[in-house]
Amino acid sequence: MTAQDLADALRGRLVVSCQAPPGDPMRETSTLVRLALSAVAGGGAAIRANEPEVVAAIAAAVDLPVIGLWKDGDTGVYITPTVRHALAVVEAGAAVVAADATDRPRPDGSTFAELVTAVHAAGALVMADVSTLAEGITAAGQGADFVSTTLSGYVPGTPEQTGPDLDLVTSLSAAVPVPVVAEGRINTPEEAAEAIARGAHSVVVGTAITAPTALTSRFVAGLARP
Repeated sequence: MTAQDLADALRGRLVVSCQAPPGDPMRETSTLVRLALSAVAGGGAAIRANEPEVVAAIAAAVDLPVIGLWKDGDTGVYITPTVRHALAVVEAGAAVVAADATDRPRPDGSTFAELVTAVHAAGALVMADVSTLAEGITAAGQGADFVSTTLSGYVPGTPEQTGPDLDLVTSLSAAVPVPVVAEGRINTPEEAAEAIARGAHSVVVGTAITAPTALTSRFVAGLARP
């Protein structure tokens, strides 16, 4: 699948992130596959999934593009942090590899540009997960096929907010020549629609759709308020 083919397939549409954090009851491969199948049944255009085993299982079960990543650790650069991680995700069947493209050092000393080159050589595309406008511009210049706002609010120095960083969506959409994907803290269909209106090519939603533990805790916290 070419970058243009995928861009056409995702334009104005929803990508569903089917993931679960360590220790969560949902973190089981067959369970995550069922989440992906439910996302397909609901009209999702693509699936975002973590770890080669899960990527492979979902890619085999659904007839949609899989955006794969491999989270290794939980601090610093941990979303597909090295070329080795990226190529494992490609081997598992991902059409797109999502990787941290912030300006922080990678654990093996490699660069995001090197990861892009390796993934393209292996026949897949790259989604750059960024936290700032400057990072998005740099990532697009290094060959990323898509730029996503995934890491805004999760990297020191970026806005801490309960909702999506729509200002970053707007600024990136005006500044980079590749499709911009809105991701991160999109909690409602209205916020998703607003992201598209602000220039996003497509929208990724995870927790608000596929995380019953987190959703339950929100209701519990709401009921606990005086």
